Amino acid sequence: MRLIIYAACLVASTLQAAEPRALFNGKDFTGWSFDLIDPAVAPETIWTVKDGNVICNGRSLGVMRTNEDFENYELIIEWRWAPGSKPGNSGVLIHTSTPREMSVWPKSIEVQLASGDAGDFWMIGEEISVVGAQALGRRWVKTGESSEKPIGEWNTARIRSEGLKISVWINGILTNEGTSKVAQRGAICLQSEGAEIHFRKVELTPIE
Repeated sequence: MRLIIYAACLVASTLQAAEPRALFNGKDFTGWSFDLIDPAVAPETIWTVKDGNVICNGRSLGVMRTNEDFENYELIIEWRWAPGSKPGNSGVLIHTSTPREMSVWPKSIEVQLASGDAGDFWMIGEEISVVGAQALGRRWVKTGESSEKPIGEWNTARIRSEGLKISVWINGILTNEGTSKVAQRGAICLQSEGAEIHFRKVELTPIE
């Protein structure tokens, strides 16, 4: 009986630990910090919260970065390009460490969100390898055609980081899978890179 109770408690504890956690609370930027390439630009002129969404106007290059580091997780990011706008470039940086490793971009592995290229990997001071593919400079191109939705509609990126392995799904389609050479832990960043982009969910579930 004691063994059964212990097992039940262990299962309950594991399930509780694996519950998703909202990294963006829908109200403000608690838990985040900012780094913009131009120190004279105030972050609040680039990043705002409206109707529960993060609005990034992209007018200065930079990142919003979690104050915490993470490893072994699934990350859900929902994003869209501003309705009626011209889409552009942005990305999700994972395993982020040293600030300004390359211009304003911190040392990290980028999961690309650029229009038409969502799901690509970019190496920013870190290295990742993809089986059966060849790097184009710092870039590993996604497999298959773009699975992105039309401008103004919400997209979902699912990023699974387990040990050194990183897998990416865009709108439910597996688009890339690679192995980090070293990094498996770090902060998470969202990029401001020239175009208006909106985020409405940044949710992390630990992998136990």
